[in-house]
Amino acid sequence: MTDVWSERAEMYRTSDAHREGPDLDLLVGWAVGARTALDVATGGGHLAGRLREAGIEVVSCDPAPGMHPDVICRAEDLPFADGSFDVVSTRVAAHHYDDVEQAVAEMARVAADAVLIVDNLFMGDDVEEAEKLRDPSHVRNHSEAEWREFVTRAGLRVEEVRLFEKPIAFQPWLDRCGCDGDEAERATALLGDRVNGGLVTLDRIALRAVHG
Repeated sequence: MTDVWSERAEMYRTSDAHREGPDLDLLVGWAVGARTALDVATGGGHLAGRLREAGIEVVSCDPAPGMHPDVICRAEDLPFADGSFDVVSTRVAAHHYDDVEQAVAEMARVAADAVLIVDNLFMGDDVEEAEKLRDPSHVRNHSEAEWREFVTRAGLRVEEVRLFEKPIAFQPWLDRCGCDGDEAERATALLGDRVNGGLVTLDRIALRAVHG
């Protein structure tokens, strides 16, 4: 997966769908007041950049060298001491994690105060199939109940949850993962009325979870 993501890096850095949005604004707002932050699976670095603009000292990590993170590592194995950062964040990446529960446990371990998460929600089996056709590195989206269980098992308390819709330009969404031809047609059919007017609308969840 690492080589694939390195190849995609520039497309993600310049992606409008990733460099803006209410979820990004929300995470920055939740992090205000922190001195240090770790951005897990930073991808194009959009959240890390916004957190730095807010005056927070940020370390970014990602398994793909091409994303140019500060530290190359998997979310399931963070090479940091317990409580190293005031807040730990991950944005729209967890559906690629091999073991989400382990990743959340690691984020909770290295966070002194809070863990901030945004990801796509589980939207049914058809959408899961479409996601995997579009991008074979997709593992699974999870429901709100599953997310609450992940953070609770990690010893965190869910402080706030937001649910919202994320419209994304559909063709660039396919292009970023090289999905075309029959696979693109099948994915479009599986997504059904989520594709409309050149956009695909995905459901997202944002969670703020804290220690104590």
